[in-house]
Amino acid sequence: MKAIGLTKAPKLDGAHLSNLHTFLVAARYLSFARAADELYLTASAVSHRIARLEDELSLKLFHRLPRKVELTDDGERIFKVMQHAMDTLSEAVQERSHAQIEGDLCFYARPSVAQCWLVPRLSDFISRYPGIQLDIRVGNEPVDYRTRRIDLVLCYSNGEHPGLESVRLMPERIAPVCSPKYAEEHDLFNHPERLSQCTVLHDVAAWDNISFDAEWCLWRDAVGNTCELPTRFMTFDRSDLSTIAAINHAGVAIGREQLVRQRVQNGELVLPFGGFREVVNYGYYLVHPTHETMPRRLKALIDWLVEQADN
Repeated sequence: MKAIGLTKAPKLDGAHLSNLHTFLVAARYLSFARAADELYLTASAVSHRIARLEDELSLKLFHRLPRKVELTDDGERIFKVMQHAMDTLSEAVQERSHAQIEGDLCFYARPSVAQCWLVPRLSDFISRYPGIQLDIRVGNEPVDYRTRRIDLVLCYSNGEHPGLESVRLMPERIAPVCSPKYAEEHDLFNHPERLSQCTVLHDVAAWDNISFDAEWCLWRDAVGNTCELPTRFMTFDRSDLSTIAAINHAGVAIGREQLVRQRVQNGELVLPFGGFREVVNYGYYLVHPTHETMPRRLKALIDWLVEQADN
């Protein structure tokens, strides 16, 4: 009779470690071909290493489908354990070798908040943490943390990020904004019903899976306005571009207070229908995968961002 639960643990010699490393890379990409590119191997060699590891562990780690691979439940469990082990090892080496916090971080942000809020503050972070190398990327695409190796995301959302950790960095308030000239030409001050005569400017990529007029709908709900939006509109995939179009008399945009406050204060933009209104739940969130032990450099970045938001 075969014994249950008495499988002998594999000896971790160089070959076994190579197989484990190959598994870690393939699991991160969910692609033997992309793992092969990183490891300077052929896809066939990656497949053979994974197969040997599966034999050694007596576990199936991947479902091999016609055009892709997927982790099995055992593969997902082992991948998470290995990721945690690598984080712990990295922290242990860093604490042993360096008195200060060091290392690389990939930080992904929506373009508008990156340009208008984040980037002007970065000199302070650099002066405090000269040993942390930030790789800042911007975009509107949904983030696959495994394949893109992103440590932290700054996004505008309602905070619902299943399977991930999210921290509300700062709230946001919104209001229609336009140039003083545009407001005067269309007699907009305190006359929201005259919005129907205007061109409205939409950010169609404010958050994932957004409808093109979602921010305008949030504002209408916040003020209790039931009027229909104009049929004449212009769309952008960045809030700051919508704002620049408004400054240059193209129409009325939804302005986010964190991003347009300075432009309102210096007179480039006006609030024709009153002040900013808070939208329930929506704001700026920091999102990252769950860590049993958060890397010190990541905690330093999060703490710094929270401090900046409080100022």
